[in-house]
Amino acid sequence: MKYIEKLQYITHDIPHLTHIEQVQNACEAGAKWIQYRCLSKADDELLKDINAIAEICDDWGTTLIVTNHIHLNGKADIQGFHIEDMTADFIALRKQVGEDITLGGSANTVENLIRLANEGVDYAGLGPFSTTETKPNDFPLLGIDGYTTAVIKLKELNITLPILAVGGIKIYDVEALMQTGIYGIAVSGSINFADDFIEAYQDFYEAVKV
Repeated sequence: MKYIEKLQYITHDIPHLTHIEQVQNACEAGAKWIQYRCLSKADDELLKDINAIAEICDDWGTTLIVTNHIHLNGKADIQGFHIEDMTADFIALRKQVGEDITLGGSANTVENLIRLANEGVDYAGLGPFSTTETKPNDFPLLGIDGYTTAVIKLKELNITLPILAVGGIKIYDVEALMQTGIYGIAVSGSINFADDFIEAYQDFYEAVKV
């Protein structure tokens, strides 16, 4: 079974910090899992970013996951991919990247989670938990009850799949979320826009560990 970190930090296009600066800050704060999420650049710019980020992650012993862009597999030191398309064929994607690469997928429903588990993903990002400016979408907000229901249903079906809550999570949400039985959380905005980036990351880390 592959290593999956309980607190996953996601980079984002924001005006005051480049993706590389976000990763540097996160690694200095102790991040062990970075998801590079950039949907605004061409391949040559992406690879320039990814190579610089991979070097930082390598220095800190941090896992680097890239959102989408699975065609870049083998072109940089990438440990895995997170695919946001909820209709993606993960059986085909697994054949494409091989067994060693970590594959994560996005989900909004229990049905999504069941399909992801059946198609062999290593973990699932289930969301959105709450309103998020980082990744605007029209999917129903899940709230605490949505995660409780999902965890119970998967247990009933004997499905073991690390589920990470994502989408608009604030530090005061973490305790209740972890009590639902989910595996962990993924965070972007609450850290990126905090007054103190490193302190915010470490607060989330402590809250997830409890």
